[in-house]
Amino acid sequence: MLQTLIDRIGEPRTLALGGLVLGTVFGFFAQRSRFCLRSAVIEFARNLGGGKLTVWLFAFGTAVLATQALVMAGWLDSSSARQISARGSMSGALVGGLLFGSGMILARGCSSRLLILAGQGNLRSVISGLVFAVTAQASLSGVLAPLREGIAGWWTIDGGSARDLLARLGLGHGSAMAFGIVWLLAAIWWARRQRVPAWGWAGAIVVGLSIAAAWAFTYGVTQLAFDPHPVQAMSFTGPSSELLSRVLFSSDRPLNFDMGLIVGVFAGAFVAAALFRELKLEGFQGGASMRRYLVGALMMGFGGMLAGGCAVGSGLSGAAVFALTAWVALTAIWVSAALTDRWMDQAPTGQLDEAMPGQPAHS
Repeated sequence: MLQTLIDRIGEPRTLALGGLVLGTVFGFFAQRSRFCLRSAVIEFARNLGGGKLTVWLFAFGTAVLATQALVMAGWLDSSSARQISARGSMSGALVGGLLFGSGMILARGCSSRLLILAGQGNLRSVISGLVFAVTAQASLSGVLAPLREGIAGWWTIDGGSARDLLARLGLGHGSAMAFGIVWLLAAIWWARRQRVPAWGWAGAIVVGLSIAAAWAFTYGVTQLAFDPHPVQAMSFTGPSSELLSRVLFSSDRPLNFDMGLIVGVFAGAFVAAALFRELKLEGFQGGASMRRYLVGALMMGFGGMLAGGCAVGSGLSGAAVFALTAWVALTAIWVSAALTDRWMDQAPTGQLDEAMPGQPAHS
């Protein structure tokens, strides 16, 4: 079927179409489940019980389990993923993760969450997302690129087994699957205790499955395509900057998975919000609030590009294939987000994202 599609519309359009479909699924179910790493960190740090941590654990555990199951079945070679095969930066993952985590708290949402909120009419997220994309592009090839390259060069590691956490620990993919199962069981236990509604756990599971599906799809295309294409899953830092550059400047570059992904996530979130009557225009609540969002978006744009992935790119996609730098970045995001929340929003009922369907909001 995939070969037929490639023969009919070509490799670039096949990749873009796959990104569009998987992005739409991700956007729809992330919107319905209120999937959000920022809210998960805040709940954990403040010992709250609203179910957002449970939702994140469902998505995380599912992504790890499903991705490793694909590897065990021979439908994915995780060593070909660019988070493992290419040379990486430990210093970039650490510093970038710290910056991204703090920015995520300030902007009240990670890059994927900003895109989803923009899809349902949040103008704060639209502006913050633009600043995020501009900063990411400046960090990739603009005025901030020398700073990014300098920090990334402090501590680098070779691609291959040096960047493969499972290889470093001497573990197999069966152990990785067991790890995912443990976190899924923990999520089920917490969901029952916190009475997380069906949209929370079911939507989060689909979010995790969409990560694994993206790995399988891009790997499948590379096995059939004539031209080389990266084996990848979902991430939002690089794709956001690339989409911005394509919008602002004419480009003869072919379509790719990332382009379909960004459009799909926005469309999926919009459809979900429209179907459930949650479309609503929202703006900034004053100058101080606007400054906070924009500083946070700037930190996420630079931090995400420096770390080589965002809360989804490192926290789900990279972690699911056990890329060492992704785990360093994810850990740094959690630590810096918790500390920034404690410093900036110490009130125990500070603003979280909206509650899941069927649950009251924390604020």
